[in-house]
Amino acid sequence: MKTLTFLATPVLSPKYRIKPGAVAMCLYFLAGLADGALMPFFALWAQHEAHIPLRFIGLLLACYAGGELIATPLLGGIADRLGRRPVLLLSTLGVGGGFLLLAHLHGVWAIALCLIGIGIFECALHPTIATVIADTAPADQLRMRYASARIASSLGHIVGPALGAALALMSLNTVFTGCGLSLLCASILIVGTLPETQLREKSPDVQEDEDEEGLSALLPAFRDPRLAAMLVWFAIIEIMGSWPEVITPLYAHGAHALTASGVGLLFTYAAAVVVILQWPVAKWSGKIAAFPLLIGAGATVAGGFGLLLLHANVFTLYASVTLLSLAQVLFGPLMPVAVNALAPPAARAAYMAAISTVNDVKDTAGPASGMYLYGLSARLPWLLGMPIAFLAALALAMTIKRSERAGGIADPQASELT
Repeated sequence: MKTLTFLATPVLSPKYRIKPGAVAMCLYFLAGLADGALMPFFALWAQHEAHIPLRFIGLLLACYAGGELIATPLLGGIADRLGRRPVLLLSTLGVGGGFLLLAHLHGVWAIALCLIGIGIFECALHPTIATVIADTAPADQLRMRYASARIASSLGHIVGPALGAALALMSLNTVFTGCGLSLLCASILIVGTLPETQLREKSPDVQEDEDEEGLSALLPAFRDPRLAAMLVWFAIIEIMGSWPEVITPLYAHGAHALTASGVGLLFTYAAAVVVILQWPVAKWSGKIAAFPLLIGAGATVAGGFGLLLLHANVFTLYASVTLLSLAQVLFGPLMPVAVNALAPPAARAAYMAAISTVNDVKDTAGPASGMYLYGLSARLPWLLGMPIAFLAALALAMTIKRSERAGGIADPQASELT
């Protein structure tokens, strides 16, 4: 399937365009801004504006994550077949239009269907942005580029809640309008400046064979045991890493350690730590192998959980969040680099979509498992999380190291596109 010609060329002349890597950073920022503005106000909007019963609000959020989780294995890597530019354009238009529509909907079923649709359009957004970076960055610069992407996304998560709070002063519906407009701005950026970054150097016979594969070409985790092994350990780490986000507000409130606004400041601080440390830590660790970095990240997560076992107070909570954010700084850029090194050039977006699938699993299974354990005992998540997080990081590090020794991880092909 070939890229549509009219979707392949930016509107602006070359002298007014910015590089694809810079466009990718802007897209990460705008997507993070929309997500950061949405999440703090969704429950309030659902209850007070859409008049949704409390018992259905959690299910509606599950529809949002569930739509993305179901669609990502099938459609998350569709950019390998349609091209990066048209998929990004359709994704941003679909998500942005969905948010604009959501502001005017009422009723559980209508909102649920809209959220599922948004999730389906969003399933290809982050994998394709990550693929644009892999397409255009030299192999020795990939780790720093993905570190920059995390900084851009974290900045969006800092600005988003503040923007959402300002829009909420007008009405809660306006928050969704702002989220939609941020994604439509991303669409305009794509139309104006982003060229197609996918290289088309396959022979006709190879192209014909790939077309016959159909959707099976978009399911690399089921066809590549090396990737599947990485994703299992990565999923375990991500699921447990989501527990503090869900449990800490209740944990801190129950111990009378933080007020509701104090919890908000705590998570703003966590995002700020990522923004401040990501670049210098990535630059410092640029020549260090993945194995010791993953071991260090696992030990740091275990240390953060260990602090939460202590009596909850302002010091232990902020110290724990600092360690957990540092672990994300160490761990975050490594996984896309390792997965990109495994990916054949013709399936790069599909492999990046596999990472996104794990994030969707985290968003669904993480809160449910964490809250279940917390309901059994307030300290049980941290007691289990300490050894399991470290062992999962160790297993992931060993999996990557075995692949490197066996020659399973090849140097990724990259091109310098402007």
